[in-house]
Amino acid sequence: MVLAVALTGALGGGVGAASAEEGPPPSERQLLYYNHAYGVLDRETADAVEHSAYLRDFANFQVRTTTGAGGQTWTGRYLMGRETYLELFGVGDPPGQDGSLGSAGMGLSTERAGDLDTVVQRLQDEGVTEPVEFLQTRDFGDGVPVPWFDTVLTTEQYDAFGAWAMEYRSEYFADPRSNSEPAGRPGDVGRERYLSDDYRDHLMRDVVSVRLGVTARDLGNTVPLLRAGGFTVRTLAGGGVVATGGGTTIRFDAVPLDEVGMRQVVMSLNRPVADRHEERIGRSSLVVGPGPGAVWTFTGTGAGTG
Repeated sequence: MVLAVALTGALGGGVGAASAEEGPPPSERQLLYYNHAYGVLDRETADAVEHSAYLRDFANFQVRTTTGAGGQTWTGRYLMGRETYLELFGVGDPPGQDGSLGSAGMGLSTERAGDLDTVVQRLQDEGVTEPVEFLQTRDFGDGVPVPWFDTVLTTEQYDAFGAWAMEYRSEYFADPRSNSEPAGRPGDVGRERYLSDDYRDHLMRDVVSVRLGVTARDLGNTVPLLRAGGFTVRTLAGGGVVATGGGTTIRFDAVPLDEVGMRQVVMSLNRPVADRHEERIGRSSLVVGPGPGAVWTFTGTGAGTG
């Protein structure tokens, strides 16, 4: 979900620059987990992703147009895993600012109903006095919006990257068109329930690590959300942070605006592979194996891998 679409109908709010220190006390359990990230790639790479026969075999791959709140639409290229996924766009696909080369975003979601309220409380403790809250909806094609998920952001002001907290709504899971799984426990609004089990028919299992180049301002607005969600946040020498939690590592490199973008994604596999395979996809390289993992490196955003 692109950030400009996410902000449709949102109220104002903001947060100042935050220091990237260690995460919340151990007594504060993890509330947010990596759900998905998106990145805007150069047109050559985005088109190569869309038409890649290899990706259709490697992952539960989809090209899908979604209608959200206010009738806003976006078309993305999706690699869907067991609990996590990746969303890719080409330059100009999302509207406005979010369609620029290197723009990116990330959704962090709850696993239990009601945890988003606690995230909001923690954000206020982190100094985010006015978190931006709103409801995202989804139209399945009949013109009737269905409540999809509640969302919280730290600010509406961003350079090229934004992160948000989200909690799926019971109305969405109750709609048979969502093709979601039944609850595994009371209050289950988890990622596995949201995604299908079609990943089992492919090699990719989940996203386990993401690396992005972001501006200092965007990083400062993201750190409070990571800490409020229960991630451990470690400052890197020379700028940037690494956030860990819930089985996912997220690295943010602090870079100038002309160097922002998705840099690398690491994925776990359903089974180990014996041999190394490299697939060139536009200006990116997906290396699968040997072993139980795959690494996708992007160089078409102007960011490189540092």
